[in-house]
Amino acid sequence: MRGDPVLSHTVVAESDEPGEWLYILHGIYGAGRNWATVARRVTESRPDWGAVLADLRQHSGSQGFAPPHTVAAAAADLGELEKATGRRAAAVLGHSFGGKVALQWSLDAASMRQVWLIDSTPQAGEPTGSAWLMLDVLRSLPAVFNSRDEAIEALGRGGVDFRVAQWMATNLERRDDGFHWRFDLAAIESLLRDFFRTDLWRAVEDPPGEVRLHIVKAIESSVLSGEPLDRIERLARARDRVFLHRLEGGHWLNADNPRAVIDLLVRFLPVAGMAG
Repeated sequence: MRGDPVLSHTVVAESDEPGEWLYILHGIYGAGRNWATVARRVTESRPDWGAVLADLRQHSGSQGFAPPHTVAAAAADLGELEKATGRRAAAVLGHSFGGKVALQWSLDAASMRQVWLIDSTPQAGEPTGSAWLMLDVLRSLPAVFNSRDEAIEALGRGGVDFRVAQWMATNLERRDDGFHWRFDLAAIESLLRDFFRTDLWRAVEDPPGEVRLHIVKAIESSVLSGEPLDRIERLARARDRVFLHRLEGGHWLNADNPRAVIDLLVRFLPVAGMAG
């Protein structure tokens, strides 16, 4: 029996009992609230669907989870959240780190009908990229700040883009002696290391059950590019349950081009109770 707490989460729905539930998973350093606008607009247009914005383990309100901190453990947490709430996931959307969690979860979630991979990759590889570099920046900073502005300035001196620094500062919480990071860097590093070592091509090449897999490539991002993108393009041509969409914008499509993401979801989420 698991001893971990239930994931912190927010429910977005137009009715008390939507026909289906879409779980939305944020990226590393993120929180469910990052996708609140997308969830609200989608459920307004598709009231047959409700959305669950989950804070993944060791992020935002989901603290106190025991190691190992892995992609598989994060997926298992979502299964426990389903059981605790009674809201079975018919679809899951995962951004970046959350994309691999979504793929892992789809291998075990019998009720899953759709998976949305938002600017993420199923590929394993060496740790790299802005999220990995952020660890070094965070470790170089003081443990406590007098204000969020002070933290934003410190991140900027570490080479972090101003808009990203503002977003990162939402992870600060005020305590008696100042502002502290809400997350534990050792746990974040464990999650990232496992993200890079985990290969989930099997969930892309042969989506489990009747899952339809929608992969969204952000045109101005390099996260999904090169051979992995070429491989997905070939799969999308060869498989009737794999779809590739290209959207204008950078890696944070929920901020750069939310309207396009919303339009895709409104268009392709199946009618509650129907296959597809």
